[in-house]
Amino acid sequence: MELVAEKKDFDSANDNNKLNSAQAVLDSSYPPSVAVDETGSNNNSKEAEDLSERVARDLKDGLHPLKHKFAFWYTRRTPGVRTQTSYEDNIKKIVDFSSVEGFWVSYCHLARPSSLPSPTDLHLFKEGIRPLWEDSANCNGGKWIIRFKKVVSGRFWEDLVLALVGDQLDFGDNICGAVLSIRFNEDILSVWNRNASDHQAVMGLRDSIKRHLKLPHGYVMEYKPHDASLRDNSSYRNTWLRGVTHLKQFGVGVSSGRDG
Repeated sequence: MELVAEKKDFDSANDNNKLNSAQAVLDSSYPPSVAVDETGSNNNSKEAEDLSERVARDLKDGLHPLKHKFAFWYTRRTPGVRTQTSYEDNIKKIVDFSSVEGFWVSYCHLARPSSLPSPTDLHLFKEGIRPLWEDSANCNGGKWIIRFKKVVSGRFWEDLVLALVGDQLDFGDNICGAVLSIRFNEDILSVWNRNASDHQAVMGLRDSIKRHLKLPHGYVMEYKPHDASLRDNSSYRNTWLRGVTHLKQFGVGVSSGRDG
């Protein structure tokens, strides 16, 4: 299966960053005192009850539960096919996980971005959220978009995944998931949020992404609400430009179509 690969050694220049990010994932796991509220005062909703049960189960099994349960998804479309039905049909869930250990088992067996064909999308989303504009958790939101040269996209994707799983980004409850879009001339990272009209959360998320990814000066971050994507049937065209616009040295290209 093309999504399964041997675990690759981390680039030596990024070892310290990976260790720090791995520790952040561990630090994000719920201690029993936070995860299990024996008074029941914070478990009035079905969601809170499910969370408490999951965390208690993981703790009993000797695992380190994450704050959120996640799933990896995969999309490999046939170039030129744009219909809604075919897009939804091509989105396949690979695996879900709810603990630090489950994450590493899953992630270490995924193919690296450099080995995936174009056009391909890798999605990492919270439990219960499909990587579709129309999903109820996404429909009022949007996404921050960053374009990368293919030689560096894998490193930034890994940093983003660790930050997301480790709940390290500000306004984390407003985050739905993240996508890596493998394209012919470039790769595109996007972080999806729930509410495009919450200016403070949208801009705060932008700043947090820039800070955690340590984006070099010169990278542009663009934002696009999902309702705009639905209108023009495009993920990455007609975006709102944010930040620095000096791009020539990074070889940034322009994408089109629903999948970019």
